[in-house]
Amino acid sequence: MKSLKENFQKAEIVIIGSGIIGKFNALELSELGSQVTIIDPTQHQNSSNAALGLLMGNMYQKRRGRSWDLRRQSIELWPQWITFLQKFNCELSIEKPLIQLTTDEEKFKKLEKFVYENNDQNLRILERDSIFIKNINKAFQTKNIKGMISFEDGRINPFSLLQTLDKYLKHKKVNYLREEIIKIRKSNNQWISTTRNNKNIKSDMVILCNSLKAIDLIDSLSHDIKLKPVLGQAMEIEINDAEVDLLSLPKQFNINGKNIIPKSKNKLIIGSTDEYSTTPEENTFGKLTNFLDQRPNWLMKGKILKKWYGIRSRPDGEPSPIMKILENGLIICTGFYKNGILLAPACSKWVANEIKNYLY
Repeated sequence: MKSLKENFQKAEIVIIGSGIIGKFNALELSELGSQVTIIDPTQHQNSSNAALGLLMGNMYQKRRGRSWDLRRQSIELWPQWITFLQKFNCELSIEKPLIQLTTDEEKFKKLEKFVYENNDQNLRILERDSIFIKNINKAFQTKNIKGMISFEDGRINPFSLLQTLDKYLKHKKVNYLREEIIKIRKSNNQWISTTRNNKNIKSDMVILCNSLKAIDLIDSLSHDIKLKPVLGQAMEIEINDAEVDLLSLPKQFNINGKNIIPKSKNKLIIGSTDEYSTTPEENTFGKLTNFLDQRPNWLMKGKILKKWYGIRSRPDGEPSPIMKILENGLIICTGFYKNGILLAPACSKWVANEIKNYLY
């Protein structure tokens, strides 16, 4: 009987989708010795390129169930993977801490209760006398912001992470095909992935990580999976106000659902994922900057340097993400909505374990 290691080294695995989830699965499986091929026609247009890279793990308020288990496992795995990936990019890191803020007194009381009940030294309430709050109130010309800080959560630069993963995958000689898969089927214990150009790619296993398009490749009669599109969008703004120094603000924080990342003294990124659509509204600036009762003058007069968006998928009628074995040798790992980068390590570990069980 062949060993599990030999089975892994012989296994040919196709991953459809080249976002953070697809690449992380390729990373995990390549380390185990599998022959991996990633297939995606538009590598640089997937939803991962619209991510801001915020890792909201410890500050997740529902500390039970599958979602919390995935977060907890990813929180433990991320430092190990960062150390590993630094061999390919020494500057890759998790910027900490992460701050969640609100102007809603009722929401603040929930945050306060959460921090008190969990008694976690890495979570603390930020009152108005905190230096973080004082600087944010001063910059945004408001008085009623409060919230919590997580010293274990933070941010990974998503562009840097994707580039680092690409370096690793190139080093491991992972195949990358810029093709669109239009059909998958099983034949003689092998999976056949057919491209739009009518090319057939054979593999022992297929992992679907291609967001909304995964539904097009599975039999809807056998697998009742529904996904709906969610728009993630962001913009970089340049301000022209000598009195405001954006570097006096925390490195990453969230106010009333909008994520804010200061890049320099006069540039910041604002983004969110909260719109069930496939195209952004005309007034992106107004939508993304409308998170306070009154916008500060410097923000109102800000100049948009660039804006970008990505279509993500959210499961309809079941929890996010979708991680299932659909058939022998066919796995779906998609529908991450807001948490793809955070959950990538735990979900790729789950996929690897399922493949171990399949190959053993």
